[in-house]
Amino acid sequence: MARKSRSSSTSSALSWRSVQLAPVTLLWGSEEYFISRAKTRIRAQFMERYPEADRVEISAKDYRRGELAAASSPSLFSTSKIIEVDQLSSMSEDFLHDVMDYLQRPEQHIAMVLSHNASNSRGKKLVDFFRSSESFPFVECKPLKTDREKLEFVSQEFKDHRKTIDAKAIQLLVAATGADTAELASACSQLMSDAPDVVTEELVHQYYGGRTEVTAFKVSDAVVSGNSRLALTLLRHALATGVDPIPLVGALAARMRHIAKVYGSRGNTTVLASELKMAPWQVEQAQRDSRRFSEQDLAEIFRVLAEVDAQLKGEGTDPLFALEKAILTMSRS
Repeated sequence: MARKSRSSSTSSALSWRSVQLAPVTLLWGSEEYFISRAKTRIRAQFMERYPEADRVEISAKDYRRGELAAASSPSLFSTSKIIEVDQLSSMSEDFLHDVMDYLQRPEQHIAMVLSHNASNSRGKKLVDFFRSSESFPFVECKPLKTDREKLEFVSQEFKDHRKTIDAKAIQLLVAATGADTAELASACSQLMSDAPDVVTEELVHQYYGGRTEVTAFKVSDAVVSGNSRLALTLLRHALATGVDPIPLVGALAARMRHIAKVYGSRGNTTVLASELKMAPWQVEQAQRDSRRFSEQDLAEIFRVLAEVDAQLKGEGTDPLFALEKAILTMSRS
């Protein structure tokens, strides 16, 4: 099959959400959840076209010369197969040789899915081939690293299922589920399944309100709104029920960093969001929050946060008192 080169104006990577069936697809990245979703999507498309197809799994690490040719040959029961090859980051030279040869003449009625966890440059020749090809999809499956990426992921999950979720509810859900993408996706799925058409902040709190991250979110919300009484009440309740205070300080610091980033800024929200690597609604929220503070307030708040962080990590004799003092300082600014 002849291949075309992607033009310089075209992104070299496609989305795992929208990957379409192709003779051979490379999934590139270390996020197993996205790899699984991409594989499931490709399998469904292939099985819809070839319901009787076989599924074959191959390890590129343990591969021996000729396995691809044998796997792609018609079997006694089916001529159609979906071949999934994992462990490309440890691929053998035999596999690299055979797959590069196969890419020049892919078999009909075969869909091959290759998975490379991007942990090293093993098989660079193969990866570069996919990056420059328009015929064979190169699909990024990278982890969600920033809050913005997680927030956009949740928003898109609900949009794909024609459900609505409030901006505040998205923030709370991301705070509740931490860094694990699969857990975040599972939470989205549960809410979409159990909840009405619109998911609110109150509903997310009902499902996940017992988690430390949610408490931290609520405390930081009270602090930046200037409600010192509520902030202290939430803090004391959290500490009395065994919540670790360090994540609370982390949540407060993250909220204040957003405020500091946008402080005094004007102009198009979308442009600012792109420049600051934040979601547009995060910029709008931080701009609203920033109106309560002066430059001197922000400087004092970051000093207090650094001090309480050090005390919580062993440098103070009464870190919880220091935390209460920090909450009051921030909420009364």
